[in-house]
Parts: sequence; C-alpha cells; structure tokens
Amino acid sequence: MQYPLINPRLLASLRLVHGSYNSIVAAMFFYHGWLGITIRRARRSKAPLPFAAIKRHRKTGPFIVFMGVLGFFIGFTLVLLDSGNVLQFPAHFLVGCTIVLCLVSTFLVSRKIKGPDSSYRTPHFVLGITILCLYLIELFLGLGVLF
Repeated sequence: MQYPLINPRLLASLRLVHGSYNSIVAAMFFYHGWLGITIRRARRSKAPLPFAAIKRHRKTGPFIVFMGVLGFFIGFTLVLLDSGNVLQFPAHFLVGCTIVLCLVSTFLVSRKIKGPDSSYRTPHFVLGITILCLYLIELFLGLGVLF
C-alpha cells in the first residue's frame, strides 16, 4: 500500500477540519463544565437549584460525549489514511485515547447519579475537570501536529 491513501492537499484540508471540529467540541465541553460547576455550587451552598442549567447539562451531556468520541475516530482515520501508523503522533494519540476513556467513564458514572446526595457526584466532577485539562493539552499538541 502506498501512503498517503488520499490526495495530500485533501489530507491537509481534512486535518484543518479535524482541528476545527475538535476545537468546537472542546469549547462545548468548557461550556458544559461551566454549567456543571454552576449546578454544583448551587447544590453545595443549599441555594435554589438552577433547573434550566440542570436540564441543559443533562440533555447535552451524552451528545457532547458522542461528538468527542467521534472527533477521536476522525483523527484516527486521518492518520491511518496519511501514514498507516497510528503512533505517528504518539502524545496526541495517547492524550486522545485518555480523553475518550474519561468521556465514556464520565458518561457511565453520570448514569449512576441518583438523588441529591449521590456518592457518584464527586467522581463525575473529578472526571469532568480531568477532561477539560486533557482537552487543553490535546489542543496544544494538535497545533504541533498541524504545523
């Protein structure tokens, strides 16, 4: 097989699309995290709960997780089409794998949250903060891949 499997100009454009897509997904995660922190602060301070934020957080969470996992697989496919070597950018790949693992874990933990005093709220919060930190690292590493 001769790499790249697609036109190098198209591949360069697709890399930019991948980076733009994942930048938008990261921004969505930061907004989602802000909603989560708003809800957590209200809950911990015994203030009235922001029901609109709770509804938005619950509704958009699974969708954003799907978008994050999709972004990983788009990048994975681009590397396979480019060189066939998934470890061409090892740090970017490993951080992306870790993000996907954290996304799936957060989603599964969120499904176990029942009631106001659920013990799963703290792990959900910690995983969410971890995802945000990893996205910052991933975005920085992704810029290195592009240039």
